[in-house]
Amino acid sequence: MTDENSFTLEDGILLIRFARENIEFFLRNDRRISIPDDIKSKFTENYGAFITLNKVNAPSNSLRGCIGYIEPSFPLYDVIHRVSISSAIEDPRFPSVSLEEMNEIVIELSILTPPKLINVNRPKEYLDKIVIGRDGLIAEKGMRRGLLLPQVPIDHGRKWDVKTFLSHTCVKAGLSNDAWKENETKIFSFQAILFEEKEPRGEIIRKYLSSH
Repeated sequence: MTDENSFTLEDGILLIRFARENIEFFLRNDRRISIPDDIKSKFTENYGAFITLNKVNAPSNSLRGCIGYIEPSFPLYDVIHRVSISSAIEDPRFPSVSLEEMNEIVIELSILTPPKLINVNRPKEYLDKIVIGRDGLIAEKGMRRGLLLPQVPIDHGRKWDVKTFLSHTCVKAGLSNDAWKENETKIFSFQAILFEEKEPRGEIIRKYLSSH
């Protein structure tokens, strides 16, 4: 289980530098780098994780790619090796990132706790059980499933409340925006430890969220 002490700033620095090196090597050579021994030996536990690419000085939404694994099914080093490339070239919402564009992109890493079903008797109970700035959400109904990370309601000047967060998560899953009110829809929560570059190839920091 991920908690506040599971990963140090040094860990975050290693993983984000690994992700950037992997992306830029792939864009130059069309193949991934070999995983360094220190990364492979240090990050062997299974975790879900996402890599998010944000373009600095973008006029509107700065998101440039975001791909990850929800469930802790693979060693963290393997997840980063995979999803760093996927975030750059496989996010269906965007064209592939270019090598030149990486000069304008900051990398964010989210390491996830395993998702937990939020048990409620009535949908309005979600409003008291979900905390903006702490929880990420997954909406699931039948074969449809969508995830939004804990930082989404806050980043880029957003000030979402819990209802808005639930609605956007349902839409991400391909459901109606009020599907969270339906008994057939399951809502899961998870938390994340976040690290990010302050500027492209610049200082890497631990990112803390706060609710509005």
